[in-house]
Amino acid sequence: MADTRRKLTTIFSADVQDYTRLMRADEEGTLATLKRYRDAMTRLIEAHDGRVINTWGDGLIADFPSVVEALRAAIDAQNELAGYNARSKDDAQMLFRIGINLGDVITEDDDIYGDGVNVAARLQASAPAGGIVISNTVYDQVRNKIAVGFEFLGQLEVKNIDGGVPSYAVRIGASDDSGAAADRQAEWGRSAEQSGRSATVPIEAAAEPTGLTGKLMGTLAVIGAGLAALNLLTWRGVFWAAWPLLAFAVLAALRWVRANRKIDRVIGTLAVAGLALVAINLLSWRGVFWAVWPLLAIAIAAGIRWVMRQRDGVRR
Repeated sequence: MADTRRKLTTIFSADVQDYTRLMRADEEGTLATLKRYRDAMTRLIEAHDGRVINTWGDGLIADFPSVVEALRAAIDAQNELAGYNARSKDDAQMLFRIGINLGDVITEDDDIYGDGVNVAARLQASAPAGGIVISNTVYDQVRNKIAVGFEFLGQLEVKNIDGGVPSYAVRIGASDDSGAAADRQAEWGRSAEQSGRSATVPIEAAAEPTGLTGKLMGTLAVIGAGLAALNLLTWRGVFWAAWPLLAFAVLAALRWVRANRKIDRVIGTLAVAGLALVAINLLSWRGVFWAVWPLLAIAIAAGIRWVMRQRDGVRR
């Protein structure tokens, strides 16, 4: 007899944009690419303590005990798959749409059912290729915990839910000019029409990555300038402000790496660590360049990471 119960969980729903077109063009190649991409997504889901519940066709359903980790997994997945697609021809790229919802569901054995799952699937269907859409229940939990931006997309109509579900687009990119914003809004409109809701939705920008990073760097720059001035005004032959300035520079660099989707986060972090070690070695110079040994270890780790990404990538 099946074990049926209820639980509150975070539902992660994903599928491939234009999967039918890709299959018509190259069935075997598309299936091989789907397997590689879905394996990568599964690995990232499990790395964030999620559980893949089901896969069918080009779709995937997972759940997470943590709302924050579910969104982090989605962001990591879109960033990693974007790297794979960068090495593919434009007409062979495989772009996933992801929807995330926090809701009460019915569990039966290893599967989940209910409106919470339906909402996640509806959010995923409204997302553009390579994008993420979340419900307001998810937004309320993550808005101050993850350094990404959000755009309010209005009420998403969902069967059996009066008044619809407020939804938000997750802005993964580190920067955004007016042209890109216009293109993105047009894409949201096309996705909205395809999913059966109004294409004229209000767009309300919220804390975006560039704003957060800019504020942090501005604050650190002011503090750093103040420390340098204090050091000079109380000069005793030692430039002690170099150490806090180095710490501020490392913090700003790590924040920039985290916000920049064009850079592999692991390799970027290793590069920042290597530069920090060189700076420490030079600031405490005693005639020995000891940083060469940890730099060698960092270079090996970065090389392994690069090789792993190349192995998982698509070469067509």
